[in-house]
Amino acid sequence: MTARISDKRPWTFYALATLFGAFLLFLYGPMFVIYLLSFQGPNGGVTFPMVGTSFEWFREVFQKGQMANLPVAFERSMSLAIVVSFLTVVFSVAAGLGFRRRFPGSGALFYLAVASLVMPSLLVGFGIGLGFQFLGWQPSLFTSALGAQLTWTLPFGLFAMFAVVNRFNRSWEEAARDLGANAWQRLRHVTIPILLPGIIGVAMGAFTLSYDEYARTTLTIGPKNTLPLEIYALISSATSPTLFAIGTLTTGVSFLAIVVSLLVVLRLQRRRGRALVKVG
Repeated sequence: MTARISDKRPWTFYALATLFGAFLLFLYGPMFVIYLLSFQGPNGGVTFPMVGTSFEWFREVFQKGQMANLPVAFERSMSLAIVVSFLTVVFSVAAGLGFRRRFPGSGALFYLAVASLVMPSLLVGFGIGLGFQFLGWQPSLFTSALGAQLTWTLPFGLFAMFAVVNRFNRSWEEAARDLGANAWQRLRHVTIPILLPGIIGVAMGAFTLSYDEYARTTLTIGPKNTLPLEIYALISSATSPTLFAIGTLTTGVSFLAIVVSLLVVLRLQRRRGRALVKVG
């Protein structure tokens, strides 16, 4: 006679589920409050209860006045984020392929590349700004600020690309070599297409990290603010739901980048699946 196995979940399952739910509430609760208050009515304030609903505060973002610098700051943040994303992908892919083989000093070089993660962000920015001042160089968007943000995005890009490359089956490259492909042809037609979903993930992560970065940028940007710095400056002078509307819009840009990246990866995977079916 066999004992019946109970399908009743243990109490630990519910405890862990409750803990995870509380974590999600703690993490995303303030964000949803900001999103909700950004639709406050024209006579509403920055706290509950809401006095009706409207798009008044979104319209104010694009009106002239104290918000006039936001569109320009947004363009700077987007331009910087695109350049940071591109450089992070280039260096991460090169490092991921280069570290497939051990070489003298590889361990020290790796830890040196990710060392900036253990340092406070403000100290990193302060060090870069102080270095530019010592050398007599003018801090600007695509020099000091670019370098400061790369110290933040590159380590994450390296970690992600190393994980992707470690799952790469080198027999595909060997098969291409046996068929007469040179190194460039193997890289272009075999390695990069297979790694492309991971590369897109690295680009998306670097873009969002750069777009939202404040601490490492504040002491290295020079006279022209990026969007996070401009928003921080508004906090001390504006106390209206317009700030919540700005937060909703900027977060929407980040989520849009994530969704577009996921859709591109999904399309690549489907195309690869159809190609494998045809070959089979």
